[in-house]
Amino acid sequence: MTRIRTAADTALLVEAADLDESMRLLPRLHEAALLGVTELVPAARTILVRFDPRAIAAGDLAAALLAVEPSDRRTTSDAVVTIPVRYDGQDLEEVAALLSTSPEGVVARHRAAAWSVAFTGYAPGFGYLVSDDPGLQVPRRSSPRTRIPAGSVGLAGAFSGVYPRESPGGWQLIGRTDARMWDLDREPPALLQPGAAVRFERVERELVALAPPEPPAVVATHALEVVRPGLQLLVQDLGRPSMAAMGVSQSGVADRGAMRAVNRAVGNDAHAAVLELAGGGAVLRARGPAVVALAGGLADATVEGAAGSAAVVHGAPLALDDGDELRIGGVRAGLRVIVGIRGGIAAEPVLGSVATDTLAGLGPAPLTAGSVVPLHGPAAAPSAVAPEAAPAPALPAPGDELLLRIVLGPRDDWFAPAAIARLTSESWEVTPRSDRVGVRLAGAPLERVVEGELPSEGAVTGAIQVPPDGQPVLFLADHPLTGGYPIVGAVVDADLDLAGQLPPGARVRLRIHDEKDDA
Repeated sequence: MTRIRTAADTALLVEAADLDESMRLLPRLHEAALLGVTELVPAARTILVRFDPRAIAAGDLAAALLAVEPSDRRTTSDAVVTIPVRYDGQDLEEVAALLSTSPEGVVARHRAAAWSVAFTGYAPGFGYLVSDDPGLQVPRRSSPRTRIPAGSVGLAGAFSGVYPRESPGGWQLIGRTDARMWDLDREPPALLQPGAAVRFERVERELVALAPPEPPAVVATHALEVVRPGLQLLVQDLGRPSMAAMGVSQSGVADRGAMRAVNRAVGNDAHAAVLELAGGGAVLRARGPAVVALAGGLADATVEGAAGSAAVVHGAPLALDDGDELRIGGVRAGLRVIVGIRGGIAAEPVLGSVATDTLAGLGPAPLTAGSVVPLHGPAAAPSAVAPEAAPAPALPAPGDELLLRIVLGPRDDWFAPAAIARLTSESWEVTPRSDRVGVRLAGAPLERVVEGELPSEGAVTGAIQVPPDGQPVLFLADHPLTGGYPIVGAVVDADLDLAGQLPPGARVRLRIHDEKDDA
């Protein structure tokens, strides 16, 4: 029986009886084209439905979703993909023991099974493959690896898959392949498409890793040169929405409001690409005249040049002459400084966006000393700079406490009532082990009442996932599309910018959102 669960204030989770039903329901949901639905993210036995609450209320959408009936049979494809595999995985012997067979027996069963792509997720090009061998099932590793090489072939539960790029993961590794699972020069970029049949072919030769091509040298007369990048300096825009079918998450700038503010200050379109600086400590040198502004995290900044030194007013536009250096100090409130430049950044779009997705490896590489950021131009003359500054929201400093509103679900019923009470009443510390993938929170562990593994299901930005140690992880812009740990709740969309500005050492209180507060 189909069930609807809350996943966020902008998403619902459709829970089917099993994988077969969810695969039969997905094409019908696409055909239904329900009002307000912006994206469908299929997973093991669920479909995450993202929607615009300005277009339809969650309750009305839930009723519409329940009215959609699955098709009688799965959608299939005529495509057949052959993947050459060298069966020398680190976990091959352990998998053999779990299946009460020999390593050769595992290889024989993996090759003989009829595999097909059930859905894509986790990362671009990662396909979850199911087979006609019901006994070919093994649990995830109890301790996930922090680095799994690209091309690794693994098993987890009833699924097999190939890691498109080096990443962390807990699948049991049985081999490796040199097949390119994700290639932006190919159409479509993902080798594995939902519904396609997959055949694994054994090879004995050594696999040769192909080095990525060197990026072309950048020659730009209207640009910003990175003298010092600080902790992390990235190109960002609003990301790549509605690309879950390719395993591509939205990503994008961590503080959307700050991006709008700097673009307004320098006279750009609100969606123009910006620079996102985590922690401060950067120096940028102007090649040609430019107009810049800073928003988001608060940091002391100056412009140093032939005319002397000038302080930068947060949120106000400032003109740079050729050779001037914009020096941004350490961030004292918030975490991420957003730098807007008049005319915008002239980076090459990847799948329609110049956002840097640090998990998926999409978009421009993180900027380093010597990087040159080409700009659209020419820039306006310095006399065109307006003096007023955009208002700056109050952001937390280390030691400060911030309130974030959340909705519970979809797996809050996996946790003891005392754990839910603790989640929404205690103060959680933001740990230094946080990044654009997620904010790791520390406090008393949250106890589960449902044990065992959760089949992978879709996750939204703002989702609060709880791994086995009971310490919540608040997903940010570069989170994976799907995950296998239960999600207890999600930060409401209106508070996501604040979540993206949480510095290590700050503390967070999570309060259940009451829609009456918005009235």
